[in-house]
This record gives sequence, C-alpha cells and structure tokens, in this order.
Amino acid sequence: MTYDWLIVGAGFTGATVARRLAEDAGQRVLVIDRRDHLAGNAFDEVDEHGVLVHRYGPHAFHTNSERIWRFLSRFTDWHPYEHRVRAEIEGQLVPVPFNFDALDACFGADAPRLERALRAAYPDQVHVPILKMLEHADADVRRVARYAFDHVFDGYTHKQWALPPHDLDPSVTARVPVRLSRDDRYFLDTYQATPKDGFTALFRRMLDHPSIDVRLGCALGDLGTDDRWRRMLYTGPVDAYFDYAEGPLPYRSLRFEPIYQDGPTVQPVAQVNFPNAHAYTRITEFRHMTGQTDAPGTTRFVEYPIAHTPGETEPYYPIPRPENRAHLERYARLVAQEAPHVLFAGRLADYQYYNMDQAVGRALALFDKEIAGG
Repeated sequence: MTYDWLIVGAGFTGATVARRLAEDAGQRVLVIDRRDHLAGNAFDEVDEHGVLVHRYGPHAFHTNSERIWRFLSRFTDWHPYEHRVRAEIEGQLVPVPFNFDALDACFGADAPRLERALRAAYPDQVHVPILKMLEHADADVRRVARYAFDHVFDGYTHKQWALPPHDLDPSVTARVPVRLSRDDRYFLDTYQATPKDGFTALFRRMLDHPSIDVRLGCALGDLGTDDRWRRMLYTGPVDAYFDYAEGPLPYRSLRFEPIYQDGPTVQPVAQVNFPNAHAYTRITEFRHMTGQTDAPGTTRFVEYPIAHTPGETEPYYPIPRPENRAHLERYARLVAQEAPHVLFAGRLADYQYYNMDQAVGRALALFDKEIAGG
C-alpha cells in the first residue's frame, strides 16, 4: 500500500500529527513503533496484581493551554489529579518545591524570621530560582537557598545526571525554585489530571481512524519494499536515524524496581524523592495518581538512574550540557544535507526533554506551520 505519510513513533508527537493528518488533511497514514505498545513512555498497563502502573515512570498531565487540553479531551475523560512530591530530608518528608511548610519543618523556631525575610525580598513573586536567591544581599535569604540547594537539589542532581550541578547547563538549576507560599502542588498549571482510563486508552482512541494504520513491534528498517510513502515524520532518536554517524548522543536512562503489597496506599503522596540517601532517586505509588479503587493492593516503582547504552536501554533524558548541543548541531547538518524532506520532531528527534503538553503543542504547531501551511 502507498501511504501519504509514514510516522515513526507512536508517542505524543507521532500520534497527534497522525490524527490531524487523517482528520484535517484527509491523508492516509501509517504509524509504526519499534516497541510492542502505543503511547511511548506514557504507556500504562495493569500489572500482575491488578494495579494500573506507568511502565516508564510517573506521568502526571498538566498544561496551561486550553487548546492542548481540548484536543486531548476528545479522546479521554479525566481523573482530576494534582501532583504532590515529598523529599526525605534529615529524617522527615518535606514538600518539593521547597516552600514555607518545608521552611517550618527544617528550620523550626527560625522559620518565621526566615519567612519574613523571603517575603520582604520577593514581595510579588510566587517562586524564585535557587541560584538567584544565593546571590541575594540578605544573609537569611542566602541561608534558605543554600539549605534547599544542598539538601534538595545537589544530591538528587548527582544521582540523576551522574554529574555535579556546575557541569550541567545553567538552565537546569534555573528551573529549581523555592516557592514563596504554602502551596504544595508540584505544578501550578490550570489543567491537571490523568486520563480516566489510562494513557494507553487515550492513544488507542486518538489513532482509531479509518485513514490510520498502526504497526507495533516494527522499526523503520523492518518495512518491506511493498510499503511506500510520500512523506515521513520521524520521532525516534536523530542519531539512530543516521546510524550514529556522528557518534551517539548522550542520554541518561532509568531502571525500575516494582514493589507490591496488599492493602491501602503506603506513601502520603504519589512521589517521594530521596536526594541524599540510597542509590535511587524516587519512589512512585501509582494509585495516588490514577484514583484506582478496585485493586487489592498497591504497586510502587523504585527508580534508579543509569547510564544509557543505545540498543540496550531506553533513552530518557538528553543530558543538558553545551558540548551536547554542539554534538546535536552536527546531526542537524546531516538532516539538512541527507534528509531534507523528512520532518524530525519530538523528544528524541529534537534531543530535548518535553513535558507531555509540550510534545502535543509541538505536534500541533508542526502540522499547522509545516504541513497544512507548507
């Protein structure tokens, strides 16, 4: 069969573009994915204990974009969910981002004075990056920033990236705030939820269209000579597309250790971080996120950051360093020279970490500007 479009990858970017091509442009689309399931890293499934889990780690949807929310809401009802995170610090669980409740827990009798100092220093701000606070003239402000940096951010960063913070792009630390309130939600977006029937069901509905064919367990190199297409959207690793001609781009990967026990939930919130102790970074308990009530027990995933080896582990996080951006530029030149008619988009193709809503937004804009308007 001849298709108008081949889309490599059935994650958020590929599925969103596929739906719009079929529905809004009347195109015939083939979607393939080398893995045996839809939804990319958002894939969820019921485990052997009857608990709905996110196979590739926790996914809590959040966005401020009404357009993105409306688009996805066509394919799912929602379970309202606001993500909350605690970090184990000096034997107690405190909110992340570090906020005034964390200040009370960690500084005791000094907390009221420190809170006044923070409010005076930043009277109109909801949160302030830690690096900015470390440069403040007030010693109390710097004291809070130093504590949060040392106890919440530094150890977690070493484990997550296998690098000290100063070896990463400054944008990483710039995204780490102290929150100047008692709001303990991890995200402050207008829309926050998880799909009522799970992410996989959302993707199944998005790709359920008479003009879309889906083949799972099928990599680009698996397609035969009878498969033809006019255009391609590639959402896989850009270095893999060129057979690592410029060397593999560096990523961090993850390993998950599931823990099941009968009975109710164990943790006070879905995610507990361990910045300073243990080899793992966090433990996620999924029933907090999904709202599932029909399981006899609860499953948690213990998450270990590990090195990434192409072909052996999943590439999760592009490593944000200036030299890696320069490495990516060499692949950008190959794209321009050898694949000018292929569209590259998505977390792996762009070598950029996207939240789920950012991936959808990128896909919607790609269709509007480069496909429908091209």
